[in-house]
Amino acid sequence: MQNLSDGIAHFRRDVFPAKEALFARLATQHRPQTLFIGCSDARVPPELITQSEPGELFVVRTAGNLVPAHGAGADGVAASIEYAVAVLGVRDIVICGHSACGAMTALAEGHDLSSAPVVAGWLRHADAAAARVPASTAPDASRVDALVRTNVSAQLQNLRTHPSVARALAEGQLALHGWVFDIATGSVRTLDEDAPVPAGSASGAA
Repeated sequence: MQNLSDGIAHFRRDVFPAKEALFARLATQHRPQTLFIGCSDARVPPELITQSEPGELFVVRTAGNLVPAHGAGADGVAASIEYAVAVLGVRDIVICGHSACGAMTALAEGHDLSSAPVVAGWLRHADAAAARVPASTAPDASRVDALVRTNVSAQLQNLRTHPSVARALAEGQLALHGWVFDIATGSVRTLDEDAPVPAGSASGAA
């Protein structure tokens, strides 16, 4: 914990004073433009990747950047999505997968998750993605990469089942984006074009 305590001290001493006016405004105003749904992986920090200021991103992070399809029961992911879209009025939603994803690796390589039953149950939300990637895809690294990309697409489909999202899309008030972040190179590729994100688009305005 010492490193965290040191970080707080550094923030209070060296970082906060330069952004004091920003935080003063944010204390009474919360209007992010983008909902960023990413993986919980510690190597994929949304604000650092997009170089966003505090207040620009509304962030949801789950193992495998999974988004359960809308259901009758309440859950934290669904509530966060609804709040971001219906209350905060975000204009863009990004689902961002990443290279070497542990969740996708477990699925691609058929890891034994019997000792982690909650994890195994959570990863069922990626069943559709796993079904689209042939088991014969080789080597394993290629299958993981393919599953990472396919999973982003599958989660975008799940996202569309949420009423607040469907309504905002129908009204032309919302756009959805799929990204894949490569940890080793720092590059971000779009799902549709498989090309680097143009300069300026990987920001809080997405």
